Amino acid sequence: MRGIERWKLLIAVLSLLALVAVACGDDAGTGAGGGGDTGDTASQEHEVEQFPADTTMGKIQEKGEIVVGTKFDVPLFGFKNPQTGDVEGFDPDMAQIIADHLGVELKIEEAISDNRIPFLQEGTVDLVLSTMTITTDRDAEIDFSRPYYIAHGRILTAQDSGIEGAEDTAGKKVCTALDSTYQTVVLPEQMPDADPKIVDSYSECFALLQKGQVDAMVTDDVILAGFLQQDESLHIVGEELTTDPYGAGVQNKDTEFAEFVSGVIEGTFEDGTWQGLYDKWIGKYTGQEAEDPSTLSLEDALKIYPCSETC
Repeated sequence: MRGIERWKLLIAVLSLLALVAVACGDDAGTGAGGGGDTGDTASQEHEVEQFPADTTMGKIQEKGEIVVGTKFDVPLFGFKNPQTGDVEGFDPDMAQIIADHLGVELKIEEAISDNRIPFLQEGTVDLVLSTMTITTDRDAEIDFSRPYYIAHGRILTAQDSGIEGAEDTAGKKVCTALDSTYQTVVLPEQMPDADPKIVDSYSECFALLQKGQVDAMVTDDVILAGFLQQDESLHIVGEELTTDPYGAGVQNKDTEFAEFVSGVIEGTFEDGTWQGLYDKWIGKYTGQEAEDPSTLSLEDALKIYPCSETC
């Protein structure tokens, strides 16, 4: 991976992160960012429109706060800084932009793969920005914004594991997160002879991999890239397994709120804010160009993962 040496700037924080996240008992953080230049990209002033009281946007404005679910254990996209207690990354910064457009405070709740949809259905959160891939099955339970990021599935394993791709995972213990697309689609379809290990969070997978209790972990490349820098005995292998467009999740049939969030996201494409977030959290460490999510519509994203379970 190009630019790998630049990832070492994050080692001090990331090496503590896995231990903090595995504990699973963290209190929810409030506010996003905490990084040195977060305000440059995520807290810009915006003209605030006042929405009707009977809309989700109006209700959020009335209470003065938007509650957003994100992950606390995914370096670069959503991680709780053990030194400051702030939740930092691409997703919290995007959440702050949405909060700014509503003129409200941002409150962050931890949302792992398994509870993201229940949190929306129960009203625990107003919005989910939690590395959530848009799929048709999920779209039957909640609504999505337009795609705001495109990731790809890869494998992280020890350099001496003998695993160089999905075809080498037969009989191997492969870890991923509960209710992720890797559990429901990738493992059964692309690694049918692997021995799956399903846990609550990717930081748990990473800890098991470091201890030698699993042979590999599989998830999105940008998630694996953050964990990779904590252990130089590991490497990312194989071809891209998936294309994973991330979307913001809202309650089912709340089309108006989904359209509002999509409009904010589209605005970040147009004014350069999105590129600033990418450069800040991903590009300056990987040295890789972003795959442009503005070219992919929600309808295009849904075609990538057609209905297989709930619809």
